Amino acid sequence: MQSQHAAPRHAPAATGPVDDRQAEAALVEHYPRLVRLAYLVLPPGLGRRRRVLTAHALAQRALPRGRTGPDAIWAHGAGREGDPGYAYLRQRVLRAALRAARRRPVPRAFPLPPLLPQVWGLRLFPRSGGADELALEQQLAALPGPARAAYVLRGLENLPDPEVHALLDAAGVDDPGGALASANSVPAQPGLLSSPEFDPCSLQARPTDLKRRRRHAKAVLTAVAALAVCGALVTLPDGGWGPDGAAAPPYAGNPAAEAALDPGRLTRIAPTAWRSSARTDFTVWPARGPLTGDRALLRRALAVWARPGRTVRVSATPGTQTGGPAGPPQLLYAGEVDDARVVLLHDGLRIARYAEPRDGARGAALDLARADGASGAGASALVVGRSDGNVRYLMAPWVEKAAQRDLTKPDAAATPLPVTGGVTAPLASPALRSGPCTSWTVLQLTDHRGTRLVTDLGELVPAHLTAGRPGAAGEVSGAAGRRAWAPFACSLANGRAAGVRSVNAWAYAEQPLPDGSGDAAWVCTRAETWRGDGTAALAQFRTPGGTVGAVVAKGTDVPACGPRDPHVLAGVLWKSAGGHWYLLAAGSEDVTSVTATGGIAASGEGPLLTAKARRGARADLSGTLADGRTISGLH
Repeated sequence: MQSQHAAPRHAPAATGPVDDRQAEAALVEHYPRLVRLAYLVLPPGLGRRRRVLTAHALAQRALPRGRTGPDAIWAHGAGREGDPGYAYLRQRVLRAALRAARRRPVPRAFPLPPLLPQVWGLRLFPRSGGADELALEQQLAALPGPARAAYVLRGLENLPDPEVHALLDAAGVDDPGGALASANSVPAQPGLLSSPEFDPCSLQARPTDLKRRRRHAKAVLTAVAALAVCGALVTLPDGGWGPDGAAAPPYAGNPAAEAALDPGRLTRIAPTAWRSSARTDFTVWPARGPLTGDRALLRRALAVWARPGRTVRVSATPGTQTGGPAGPPQLLYAGEVDDARVVLLHDGLRIARYAEPRDGARGAALDLARADGASGAGASALVVGRSDGNVRYLMAPWVEKAAQRDLTKPDAAATPLPVTGGVTAPLASPALRSGPCTSWTVLQLTDHRGTRLVTDLGELVPAHLTAGRPGAAGEVSGAAGRRAWAPFACSLANGRAAGVRSVNAWAYAEQPLPDGSGDAAWVCTRAETWRGDGTAALAQFRTPGGTVGAVVAKGTDVPACGPRDPHVLAGVLWKSAGGHWYLLAAGSEDVTSVTATGGIAASGEGPLLTAKARRGARADLSGTLADGRTISGLH
């Protein structure tokens, strides 16, 4: 349960677990802000160029080393809009920047290994600011590291002093109170902290010593030529890269493995097979694209799937095996998409996407995603390419029309999408966007069975969106379904790169506010995954007139809001316009009573509970169902 103002900016400070995938998503979304935070906290004595490189290095190393399971990472404090992943990364970046500020400078005669990001031949530094920025830079340089961090957390992060004190203490500062006091010596100027002068992601470039580089050019070219000759002798025993492209050398001559690499044995479905089949899954998709006859391309795709080499970028959705196919897979697509040659394959359980540069440059990418049991809406489209913040889909052969629409604008008309050879024109991908969420573009598909919406969450198979009570949810095809989703569309970002199969929005309660300002809406969104575990249920709260909802409680791997247990209970601390605090709790319609214990003691009949509370109070919720069972509130 979280505190909720009418228009909240920050959640209350808390300590809790963070999944490593949340941290990865937060780094992608908030990378520029984390680098700016590190740059401002680092000592100006490092010099602007070294501060830039160090700030990027600290942000890039903020993720935990290795893979950890869910709930293995703990974050202190509140992050951007209550994002625990951002809170965890900010804590790591802050601690590292303060540690760097305490280090003594290393003599130039004994340089450290080049652990910072390297940019050869260029010097990078932020753009120059005005007199105000220069004055603030000088004032911050005079502060000790902890005081500088306190000033930045106040001005850049807009955090109150208690949260700044807690973050400094968690970062290992000996005297957080003294740091806050020292920071008061510099006048508050939050607008300047966001200026280009302090943006290490917006850089100017200048060349290094050109004469020195020319003197070394001949020696470098000689060394490169020698390495090329030696590399050819080592890596090209069979006459070059060969037909397998970027694949690793074969492990053994297993007949089944060799058959899986033969383009001539690929399964190719007839273009009209889907018309007479009772199935609506990937097994009836025909092979499409202008390069389905390019045996060399198909062999490279099969070889890389079976044995990806070291230069291949491999990604897989959670719970997806990365090994090669057991036998010849089914060919879905082969063609050119933007600047790449792309091959889509299906082995009955997984979708594989192979991509290589169209200009013949070395390097390839292999993406894998589970698709077992996909049918209907789950097999209606696949991501065939992403570039420049856009995504293209390969549609199922039975799809008659494609369009795009903004999920945050339920009454706006959909925009038709041109389709060529089954591939859509590019549309904006919310999975690739960074910064604040102001819209959420989804793909609208229409066939003889009706209209449905799917959305890109950063994986090959888009997630299917539904609305309604679990077990009886329907398509988001009409205005009512779109209005149910609109205030909560941006919460879909929580499912990025999590192997999400479908997401349902269930408006389970409306609750009159105690100050008489109207009824608040309660919605539970539940994301189901392809692997089964990792499901996430989010209880979301929206006040009257609010354009967006707020996530106030979450449950991972719980049955709440799902078809197995279509019940839910959640609560929030809410502050009225008059300054009074209340506990608001709401359950689904079959909840007959609600009880709050802990920091707030209250109970009531029916699915709704309203009780006076104090700011920062915490309560445990429980509810009784009509059949006598007891359920707990989401946290």
